[in-house]
Amino acid sequence: MKHILDAIQSEAATAEDFAALPLPESYRAITVHKDEQEMFAGQSSRDKDPRKSLHLDQVPVPELGPGEALVAVMASSVNYNSVWSSIFEPMSTFGFLERYGRLSELTKRHDLPYHIIGSDLAGVVLRTGPGVNAWKPGDEVVAHCLSVELESSDGHNDTMLDPEQRIWGFETNFGGLAEIALVKSNQLMPKPKHLTWEEAAAPGLVNSTAYRQLVSRNGAGMKQGDNVLIWGASGGLGSYATQFALAGGANPICVVSSPEKAEICRKMGAEAVIDRNAEGYRFWKDEQTQDPREWKRFGAKIRELTGGEDVDIVFEHPGRETFGASVYVTRKGGTIVTCASTSGYNHEYDNRYLWMSLKRIVGSHFANYREAWEANRLVAKGKIHPTLSKVYSLEETGQAAYDVHRNLHQGKVGVLALAPEEGLGVRDQELRAQHIDAINRFRDA
Repeated sequence: MKHILDAIQSEAATAEDFAALPLPESYRAITVHKDEQEMFAGQSSRDKDPRKSLHLDQVPVPELGPGEALVAVMASSVNYNSVWSSIFEPMSTFGFLERYGRLSELTKRHDLPYHIIGSDLAGVVLRTGPGVNAWKPGDEVVAHCLSVELESSDGHNDTMLDPEQRIWGFETNFGGLAEIALVKSNQLMPKPKHLTWEEAAAPGLVNSTAYRQLVSRNGAGMKQGDNVLIWGASGGLGSYATQFALAGGANPICVVSSPEKAEICRKMGAEAVIDRNAEGYRFWKDEQTQDPREWKRFGAKIRELTGGEDVDIVFEHPGRETFGASVYVTRKGGTIVTCASTSGYNHEYDNRYLWMSLKRIVGSHFANYREAWEANRLVAKGKIHPTLSKVYSLEETGQAAYDVHRNLHQGKVGVLALAPEEGLGVRDQELRAQHIDAINRFRDA
């Protein structure tokens, strides 16, 4: 891999130079193993330890197919789906790989006894397959994680509706927590020039997800003046939702779990912040019973911060623990937009507060290529900033995933792959200087 890294760091290598570089036979990658799927059987989710299931293996370079690209990964990041893969919840990802492998002769490559995980990357194109015209070797790129086949008409209005829609590195193999990744060419986007490799790798999945969920017409369609309740507002997903609300003229009401996380939100520019632990909210009396009195107390706190107004939009992702409260506090005619369910998938709410008040629940999942492109464009322009708080080496990915699993992090957690150290890859120092405080906001915290 050294000759590849040398070419990238030279900054003078041409497309022809990169195309002439010999590919290695193998590379280092973070994997889970198929024969370990039951290793956590009988344990609670909280007790499952990603440090035990994630491996740093030497794996062969996959065959390059039509419409695909091999990318030298300089940096990646840990998302919650990396945690799910590592603890084999809500199901083992090998089920995804087996189903994908049955689709075609080419997709059989993905059905392996190991799964290379990771749904973010920043790096450099090494090779492109037949039919790829928009990208060439040497291009500095980031990748979004939508993988589609688009053989059905269903996906041609919104590619997220493709019946063969998958999340790369979670439902497909050859993900970004590795030195080389295999992607479809329509996952690639230009790397923001003012960011380092690790900074550029951080927004991908969560930034695009937040854009669709909150801004896009496919999500909540946020407008100026909206009151937006954002759960986990300093976390990997919520930190981008908070920035989109502020940049779009909305009023975020940020829900966090500590004074330190509250301070992060205020530094982003939010004025309305609720520390749910300090307020002592307990939305469930026990495992089976919610407490509507706590919903009401929570709603009163929101109105105290908004001058008596209820929220127009709830940015939901915790799921079971908070969903009843989210439905209750939304204004009449408002929207609860939900992706993920980190506290549980079986949501319960009182339907009287939905149906009688004409509220809407909208499901949102990642983003289509256009939405991901727009979200990345805002990063490239310095309108939205990475929320990177800490960076690990590839060898330390298990610890990084453990920290995310235990909510010991703020913002996003990065992982260096081929990059030998932090701080490399900046091509526009002038733009960086304009935004350096915002870029480092989560680091400084």
